[in-house]
Amino acid sequence: MAAPQAEEQNPCALVRSSAEAICAGATLVTIDDEAVQRLAASLDADALLAGAFDHSLHFWDIDKPELVAQYLLAVDALNYCFWPDGELEYEHLAGGLRAALQADPQALDAARLARIDGPGVRLLLRWPRPLPLEEERARLLREVGAVLLEQHGGQAGNLVRAAGGSAVQLVRLVTAAFPGFRDHAVHEGRQFFFYKRAQIFVGDMWGCFRGQGLGAFHDIGQLTMFADYRVPVVLRELGVLRYTPELAAAVDARRVLPAGGRQEAEIRGATVAAVERLRAALEARLLSEGRADAAGAVNSVQLDWWLWEEGERQRREHRPHHRTLTVFY
Repeated sequence: MAAPQAEEQNPCALVRSSAEAICAGATLVTIDDEAVQRLAASLDADALLAGAFDHSLHFWDIDKPELVAQYLLAVDALNYCFWPDGELEYEHLAGGLRAALQADPQALDAARLARIDGPGVRLLLRWPRPLPLEEERARLLREVGAVLLEQHGGQAGNLVRAAGGSAVQLVRLVTAAFPGFRDHAVHEGRQFFFYKRAQIFVGDMWGCFRGQGLGAFHDIGQLTMFADYRVPVVLRELGVLRYTPELAAAVDARRVLPAGGRQEAEIRGATVAAVERLRAALEARLLSEGRADAAGAVNSVQLDWWLWEEGERQRREHRPHHRTLTVFY
């Protein structure tokens, strides 16, 4: 019998199994499990669990859920590869699109997105010069607009509703409908899956809506962390990830690592696997402390947010992140 297609399987489970398979054959990146345990023991679990989506940075209007969903899908279509511009950061993306919507509530209408060009993306973000991979960003927004028009009445909210309250199903729908969200690669003759932007869209919906309304997902714990370039830095600084001297030298010298190559794949795979081990260790700690709410209380989205925010706070003190030109993160 032929193996089922990736989109028919649990896409989040595919990310987990991909990460563990990469780690099993890794030669450049290792996970220090003792460091994982130390970190799990030191974390302020209550603060972690109380962590929330940053509404001040993003567009949010409780009375306009459709517009919020449209905004978040556009943000996550563009949420990648800031580093070639030394001043561009995520807050410029999120804040720029928020300001565009506040000035014009139709700014992210699907019909407009379906015909946007590179300078149009720049104008949306109010960025003063060409963006990294600007034409790719325009192409991905056109794809979002066209698919929403063809399949969901132009509304990202309808896409979310089609998932029936399942985070896994929404990741599946996004990766099936939008080629630009199909974050996978062939490494050592095998196909591996990361689905960073598809998963972060679901996580953003859950966080922004506080797990209610359009953001209510009964299986949010199925999501993995979102394999990017900021979180590996934090895990490396904490001693959880260890690079060989050769890889460390390449990353620290800011050399561009090939997309889909062994170096990039091992960094991303180890990042996902390390956060999964951290989640399990933290849950075990809470159970040992007799916390009645421990089972399933911690999810990888919350850990990703905490690690990413740590990286953002200390990005000027930390060592460099790895650099790969890609539309996936």
